[in-house]
Amino acid sequence: MSHPSFGTKTPKLLFTSVYPVDPSKKEFDGKKPVDIRIQDGKIVEIGKGLAPKKGEKVVEGSKTHKTYVSPGWMDMHVHLREPGFEHKETIATGTRSAAFGGFTAVACMPNTHPTLHTQDVIETVIHRASHLPVEVHPIGAVTMDRKGESIAEMAAMVKGGAVAFSDDGDPVHNAEVMRIALTYSAMLGVPIINHEEDLALSRPGHMHEGVVSTRLGLDGSPAIAEEVMIARDIMLAELTGGHVHVAHISTKDGVELVREGKKKGIRVTTEVCPHHFDLTDEEIERRHFDTHAKMHPPLRSQEDVEAMIEGLKDGTIDVICTDHAPHAPEEKDVEFEDAPNGIIGLDTAWSVAVRRLLQPGHLALSDLVHKLAVAPREILSLDIPTLDVGSEANITVFNTEEEWEYTPERIHSKSKNSPYVGDVFQGRAEAVYHRGQWVENVL
Repeated sequence: MSHPSFGTKTPKLLFTSVYPVDPSKKEFDGKKPVDIRIQDGKIVEIGKGLAPKKGEKVVEGSKTHKTYVSPGWMDMHVHLREPGFEHKETIATGTRSAAFGGFTAVACMPNTHPTLHTQDVIETVIHRASHLPVEVHPIGAVTMDRKGESIAEMAAMVKGGAVAFSDDGDPVHNAEVMRIALTYSAMLGVPIINHEEDLALSRPGHMHEGVVSTRLGLDGSPAIAEEVMIARDIMLAELTGGHVHVAHISTKDGVELVREGKKKGIRVTTEVCPHHFDLTDEEIERRHFDTHAKMHPPLRSQEDVEAMIEGLKDGTIDVICTDHAPHAPEEKDVEFEDAPNGIIGLDTAWSVAVRRLLQPGHLALSDLVHKLAVAPREILSLDIPTLDVGSEANITVFNTEEEWEYTPERIHSKSKNSPYVGDVFQGRAEAVYHRGQWVENVL
């Protein structure tokens, strides 16, 4: 597979016969083709039969399937590993993977070294990504060094560009610390994203606690370990008026807790990863302890998977994210119990969503785009791109029909830890256009 240069300056671009999908515009529902002209990074004309002008790059819609364009997608939960763990991923390689997966923006988690817990580190990450076609929005740590003890410099980090706070990978276990964090959240207008896990209940769990873990003889992490923390945080959000965002939700009763919290008007939002609405704990047995099926929260039961889909359908689950977690091959190539948690997910997120949500009719195309492009930015109070004349061109190009196989050569991350290698999908991200740069995903 050829790797086109990551981000080609393309000031003049003309899309012809593409199908626009923009949740903010009823007429752009993906049913009628249009032409879209871009000059100097801005949308200047939308119509039909637009003739190419001198110097324009022309991108024609496919003749074998619909080529869709939408506002650029955002993944609000990724690990770029820089600074400190560049052997797994870097800002450059992680954003490249994001672009090839159809994302024009990511929010990166603070479990780096040094931790993203001061204004200068936040500003450094933003500066390192400022020239790339994928925006990087850092999430600051709630507590210094993510130790759960003293609150980090939240106001200064917001000033530096932090869009949310999380001790990702480690829950904010101390309820008083979480109460203070949510109080600051209300004042600063940014969410607290918590990894919902009661460690006393969950450790040393290596997979979901259930029939499969019993059969395999592995220590399990029970669903209740996630749910008691979700319940606590929703109650603290109600008390403080802060905004709690439940990271990578994975259990049926967890979804129900968020549903009830929303009904009460409490500021609670949540996200789900494709692997949690696609795969179950049976994968670990089926794959003979393949560590690429080990993540946290763990793959859970079929009942939980169905609850994720139901939560997406009724709006309880706001966002689809990946929790893109790169690990070097030697780190994953160990005994199951010794392996780190996490998988990469940027390359395959759209294709899994097509397979599990769009093709079975659980979500309409516009609803799926909303959960990828609009909802993450709403939660993080970021500008939402639109397909409007005069607006900045921030665009994802994709399809829902093209068949392709996810091979090792088609992994754009620095790491290769995916359970989806070898899968044949329908539908993929074809390209992104952002910050005046064109990135094409050529198979």
